[in-house]
Amino acid sequence: MREIWSESRKLAIWLQVELYTTEALVAEGIVPREDFEWMRDHAAVDAERARELEKTLNHDVLAFTTSVAEKIPGPSSRWLHFGLTSSDIVDTALAVQMTESVDLLTTEVARLREAIARRAVEHRTTPCIGRSHGIHAEPTTFGLKLALMYDEFGRAWDRLVRVRHTVAVGKLSGAVGTSAHLPPRVEQTVCARLGLRPAPLASQVVQRDIHAELVQTLALVGASVERWATEFRHLQRTEVLEVEEPFTKGQKGSSAMPHKRNPITLERLTGLARVIRGHSVAALEDVALWHERDISHSSVERIILPDSFALLDYMLAGFTRLMDGLNVYPENMKRNLKMSLGMWNSQTVLLALIRKGLTREAAYELVQRNAMATWATRHAGREDADFLDQLSSDPEVARHFSPGELNALCSLVFHFKEVDHRFRELGLMS
Repeated sequence: MREIWSESRKLAIWLQVELYTTEALVAEGIVPREDFEWMRDHAAVDAERARELEKTLNHDVLAFTTSVAEKIPGPSSRWLHFGLTSSDIVDTALAVQMTESVDLLTTEVARLREAIARRAVEHRTTPCIGRSHGIHAEPTTFGLKLALMYDEFGRAWDRLVRVRHTVAVGKLSGAVGTSAHLPPRVEQTVCARLGLRPAPLASQVVQRDIHAELVQTLALVGASVERWATEFRHLQRTEVLEVEEPFTKGQKGSSAMPHKRNPITLERLTGLARVIRGHSVAALEDVALWHERDISHSSVERIILPDSFALLDYMLAGFTRLMDGLNVYPENMKRNLKMSLGMWNSQTVLLALIRKGLTREAAYELVQRNAMATWATRHAGREDADFLDQLSSDPEVARHFSPGELNALCSLVFHFKEVDHRFRELGLMS
């Protein structure tokens, strides 16, 4: 990713656009072939000379074209940049950089999904408590939790594929987009050779809603990383400790407290997602340019585009390594599951009572009353508090069930009976 956004790579693409354009003008009968071949054989990027010229010219593209022209002896250099404006080169090259960068990110997302899939299958039937509002709800499996993550990053992959198509747009239509000095055939030819399509219409620049959509997409993928980093940070809390990010040999967790094993990678990923989100706001600000263009967007994009791509690339690679090495503690999951005293069966019992003829309101009152009694028993210091025992001891509940019926209903098997179906739907098992 660093190489794609390096100065040398950018200037190399600029030269490629210039030479492709000149070659296309040969086919148009504008540039003599021998002049193009001479230019092609001698043109070269000289980044140091371009930087030196820019100090005087105060124009990066003019500094570039001047430095290239100096490499081309004789009159053939006059055809360099013929009919073009700076943004023809800059925006078309930028599209190449963006598409190459998105390709790297889609590869990283695919690798991340492979890591998630492995861990999801590994823990397909590992029971853990589900939480809503941070409070125990009903049981799920850790594998199902990871399968949800796998599905989310499938959408991330789709978004990147779609936005790659969106940004794969170049333009060689001149100072205000009218194609006054170069026929559209030249634009079509050059864009095709670069793997782009010509913008249907442009001003002096490719319109910046396109770039804003890109950065919004990167921010959204980053938000998915943050969503799961936040989940695992909670699960790593000492009093929960269902998972833990890898803690390598020789690593230190705190300068003051030697016992600490902090979720620093997960916290770092959370923070970097905020940076990309901030860049997405800047990209939206770039959409409103004056008339056919100004350059208020240019300084912004020099920061937010390479930064956003590099940050997300780093985040995805780091998250993949974390998922591969994530420590999972099934025994702690079982311990935490027991903390709600079996009350995660409350909806199951509620629905069973409704099926037996009670109104929803009457069934809800019965179940809630027994749940509150179970909590009260535990708060009174009784270690044997149990929701199923409480229900069985309530004659208003017990009379609706035959012996053993409540026990059969209040089981993990009941809650997990469709887990395999969900895995098959996601293609995680046959």
